[in-house]
Amino acid sequence: MLGLVLFFVGAVLCLNGLWLLGRIGDNEIAVIDYFVGGITLAASLYLAFGPSSDAASIRAAALTLLFSFTYLWVALNRSNGADGRGLGWFCLFVAVTAVPVTVQGFSTAQSTWDIWFALSWAAWAVLWALFFVLLVLKKPIAKFVGGVTVVEGVLTGWVPGYMLLNGMFN
Repeated sequence: MLGLVLFFVGAVLCLNGLWLLGRIGDNEIAVIDYFVGGITLAASLYLAFGPSSDAASIRAAALTLLFSFTYLWVALNRSNGADGRGLGWFCLFVAVTAVPVTVQGFSTAQSTWDIWFALSWAAWAVLWALFFVLLVLKKPIAKFVGGVTVVEGVLTGWVPGYMLLNGMFN
């Protein structure tokens, strides 16, 4: 399931980055955010409440929901015209949460995949922190954040998701 989720996280990050760079309109970007927010929400619910749920799958669900709510909130803001400050504060919460996830990932890493995943959490922590700076502190960094979002979409989502879906990371 991780390959599916990462693949579409890569898509939504790339497209949201392009949106921040002015290449996609406000009304149109909501489509991919609702779609990927729904996919990650469904995956999280299955992990948390499915037939084989345990402490590890519930933890994975909780962390995946950080992505779900981010994408759904972006979509809702594009639909209702909100300024994004509430989302920005949520992004700060997520960025702070991602720091110990990163540290734990590095401390328990036993494979190249584990190290990559910890690095991804570090990258996501930085990205969510940048969204806080953009949305709450109102710093004029949209183009920079857009570029970072596209790069992270490719490196932390699209490529590894594709590799997992094709059995290249097993």
